[in-house]
Amino acid sequence: MSLLLTSDADGGRRLHPAWVALGAATVVFHLGLIFYGLTPALVSRPMHMALALPWVLIFMARTPWQRISGWLLTGLGVAACAYIALNERTLANQYGFIDTSLQMAIGGFLIFLALEAARRAIGWPLPLVALAALAYGALGQYLPGVFGHPGMPMASYVGTLTIAESGLWGSLTGVSVGVVAIFVIFGAVLNAGEAGQGFMNLASAFAGRLTGGAAKVSVISSALMGSISGSASANVASTGAITIPSMVRLGYPRALAGAVEAVASSGGQIMPPLMGAGAFVMVELTGTPYTQIMAAALLPAILYFVTVWVGINAYATRHDLKPVAESERPSPKEVLITSLFFAVPFVLLLERIFLGGYTPQYAASIAIFAGMALLFFDVTLSFSLRGFLTRLADAAVTAGRQVAVIGAIIICASLVIGVLSLTGLGVKITSGILSLSNDMLWPALLLTALACLILGMEVPTTAAYVICVSVAGPALTALGLEPLLAHLFVFWFALLSTITPPVCGGVFIAAGMVGENWLKVALKAMALGIGLYIIPLAMISNPDIIRLDSNPVGALVDALKIAVGLTGISFGVIARKAWWLRLALIVAGAVVIFAI
Repeated sequence: MSLLLTSDADGGRRLHPAWVALGAATVVFHLGLIFYGLTPALVSRPMHMALALPWVLIFMARTPWQRISGWLLTGLGVAACAYIALNERTLANQYGFIDTSLQMAIGGFLIFLALEAARRAIGWPLPLVALAALAYGALGQYLPGVFGHPGMPMASYVGTLTIAESGLWGSLTGVSVGVVAIFVIFGAVLNAGEAGQGFMNLASAFAGRLTGGAAKVSVISSALMGSISGSASANVASTGAITIPSMVRLGYPRALAGAVEAVASSGGQIMPPLMGAGAFVMVELTGTPYTQIMAAALLPAILYFVTVWVGINAYATRHDLKPVAESERPSPKEVLITSLFFAVPFVLLLERIFLGGYTPQYAASIAIFAGMALLFFDVTLSFSLRGFLTRLADAAVTAGRQVAVIGAIIICASLVIGVLSLTGLGVKITSGILSLSNDMLWPALLLTALACLILGMEVPTTAAYVICVSVAGPALTALGLEPLLAHLFVFWFALLSTITPPVCGGVFIAAGMVGENWLKVALKAMALGIGLYIIPLAMISNPDIIRLDSNPVGALVDALKIAVGLTGISFGVIARKAWWLRLALIVAGAVVIFAI
C-alpha cells in the first residue's frame, strides 16, 4: 500500500505522486492525440494499452503476489507495446503475417496480457468468452458441420490479432483511445470538483418537496451524474452515499431505498452524452454520426427515468414516502452556485458539438479545460491554488484508473471481434438466429434479448453489447430493422443484468450500502425499472421515437404514447389497488404501447 498512499504533514493520506504523474501522463497523452495531429493506429493504440497496464496490474493489485507479478507483467507489457509502436511501419507492411519467432512470442504474450488485464480489472467472465473465441479460431477446423472453419496458419492468426490494425489494435480499441478516454477524463474532472454537489442540490431543489422526494432526488441526481460517469456502480457508490441514508432516515423501506438507487443509477448507461462508452462504440459500428445517436437515445432514456418516477408514486400508495425536510433542502443561492460547476462545461460541450460543428472528442477537450479552470474554486466560489492542485491530482488518478479499466475491457472484447471476423463465426450465428426464428422479427428479437441478458450477467454492458450486436445485429437488420434501432435494442437489453438476478451488480452494491437482503432489493428494482424491459420492445413497435432529429413531431407523439402505456403498466405492477384494476392497467398500457 505504500506505493499507493503516503502521509501528508497533517497526518492525512494522499495518493503517491507517482500515480498522480501517471494519471497526468494518461490525460496529456489522450488530450494530445486530439490536438497534435494524426497518429498511426499501431502507435497510439499500443501506447494506450501500455498506459493502462500499471493501473490494472499494480494499482488495483490486492495481494503481494498480484503486486509482484503486476510489476513483472507491466514491464514486459510496456516493452511489447513499445516494440509494436517503434516498428509500426515495418509491421504495417507485413499485413498481419508474423515472420520471426520474436514477433510470435510478442504476439502470444500480448494476447495473454490482454486476457490477464481484463481478468484483474473485472473478473473471469469476459476473458473466458475471449479465450473460448481464441480456442475456436485456433481449433475450429476440427469441428464437424457448419460451425467448423477451414483453419489458418498460426503466423497469420496471431499476427492478424496482434501486429495489424485488427484484433487488439482494431477500430474498437481506436474508439477507446480517441473518444471514450476523452469523455472519461471529462467525467473525472467534473467529479473532482463540485459538479456532484451541484447535481444533488439541483435535484433536491426540484424534487425534494414532492411526495417520495428523497427517492426522486436520487432519480434526478443519478440521471445527471450518470450522464458523465456512465457507470452504474460508480453512480450507486457516489449518489447513493447521500440519497440512501436520506431515504432510510425518512422511514422508507430499506429494500425500496436500495432499489431506487440501483435503478436510477443504472440509467446512466443509457443517458446521453456518455452512455457508458456505448454511444461512441455505436458510432464506430453503425457509421452513424454521434449527434444522431444522442438524439436517438434521448427520448427512450427520458422515458426510463419517467417510469422510475411513476413507480415511486405508485409505491407511495403502499408506503408513507415523505418529502425531504425543508431544512435539508439547499437554498436557491446554493443551487445556482453549485450548478455552475457542471452547467458551464456541459453547455460548452453541447454548444461546440451542435453549434460549432466540432467532433465530440474536440468539444469534450474544450469542456475539460473549462472544468479544470473551475477546480480553482469551491462551493463558496473561494479561489484556492492548493485546492486546485489537490482536486486536479484526484481527477488525474481517477481518469487514469477509469481509462485503464475501460481500455482493458475493450481491448479484450476486440479479441472476440477479431476472431469473429477471421473465422466467419458471426455470420454462422446470424444464420442460426434466422433459422431458429423462422425468419420472423419478434422471435429473433426475443432470442437476441435472451442472449444479451445471459451474456450481460457476466460481462460489462459495453462488452456484452459489442459481442451480441456483432452476431445478432446482422440477423435483425436482415429481418428489416434499421441498423441504429437494432443497436439500441441490443444495448438496452445488455443493460438488463444491472438489476436482474442472479447477477445484478448495481443491486448488490445498493443492498450492501442499505444493509438489506439483495433479493428483496432486486425484486423492487425490477418493478421500479420495468421500463428497462419494455422500452426496447416499444422502440421496435414505435420506431419514430428514435427519429427526434429528422421527425421531432412523430418522435414526441410516440414518446407520449409510450409514457402513457408505461404509466399504466407501472401502476398496475406496483400500486396498492384491487387486483382486477391492476390487471386492467397492465393490459391497457400494453395495448397503448404495442397495438395503437
